[in-house]
Amino acid sequence: MFRLRWLSRANRPLRSLSGNGERSKRSRSNDLKQVAGAVLQNPRSEYRCVRRYQGKIKAVILDWAGTVLDYGVYSPAVAFLEVFRREGVPITMEEARGPMGIHKKVHIRKIAGLEAVRRRWEENYGRNPNESDIERMFENFVVEQLACLKKYTALIPGVLETIDHLQREMNVKIGSTTGFTTPILEILKEEATRAGYVPDCYVAADEVPRARPYPFMVWLNCIRLGVSPIQAVVKVDDTVDGVREGTSAGCWTVAVAKTGNYMGLNESEIAALDDDDYERKLNHSYDILSDAGAHYVIDSIAQLPPVVDDINRRLASGEEP
Repeated sequence: MFRLRWLSRANRPLRSLSGNGERSKRSRSNDLKQVAGAVLQNPRSEYRCVRRYQGKIKAVILDWAGTVLDYGVYSPAVAFLEVFRREGVPITMEEARGPMGIHKKVHIRKIAGLEAVRRRWEENYGRNPNESDIERMFENFVVEQLACLKKYTALIPGVLETIDHLQREMNVKIGSTTGFTTPILEILKEEATRAGYVPDCYVAADEVPRARPYPFMVWLNCIRLGVSPIQAVVKVDDTVDGVREGTSAGCWTVAVAKTGNYMGLNESEIAALDDDDYERKLNHSYDILSDAGAHYVIDSIAQLPPVVDDINRRLASGEEP
């Protein structure tokens, strides 16, 4: 038999020191070295390993308005128009749609910060809009949004078929993020469930420290879904800030151009366009989303499964987002 004796730090033998108080050459030989402007070097490590995920996509995280329901993203746009009209400072549909995708209070703040809107506000009030104005308008927005939300909850064509294919055939979990707050999301959940759309996870803008374009809603989805690594996740959205939410999180990002905010038209309005207007508007939407950094841009969620197949191919070959 033998016994192990643990030495406290005070009782452990000291390493040998040279006469001038420095560590011996044997001890110094493994010191890390870094020269200003150079990479860190470890003399015992000549190689650096890179760990790459080569599996398949495990989760797709979807936006709501413009991606799975509310073709053309009318619900929030109409509410923003009404909020500013009640303030005596009417805004255009283009101004209302500009910051779409972010937390709605931040959205209001950005609209109020537009130079043209500030001028109109000053003409009406003799001053610039302040934070108390933003708070008041956000409270009014919630009321307006709740009042009109159910008018714009029809699912976009192809959503149910796409979700079924992703879940059944590709073994993918479905998450969701939104710029709406929890009370509004609860109504969306109710209406979407009635229509047959039930994602595996819901995250609202007021559940995280900062909403889009920050990555926290995507990460919270991953935690709730139990999905990792982030390279195994796809974020789908129709706005610039929604795309940036995905790229900031480190996942693949797919943007939908035809059914979303920058096309800004419902099915009947799109059908009424002549060919030139249709191509011009759709190309403009594609350009905005491509410039935002989306890995893929497609017309609608109905085209998503082939994109996931292609991402799986790229992952298997060692590519990353």
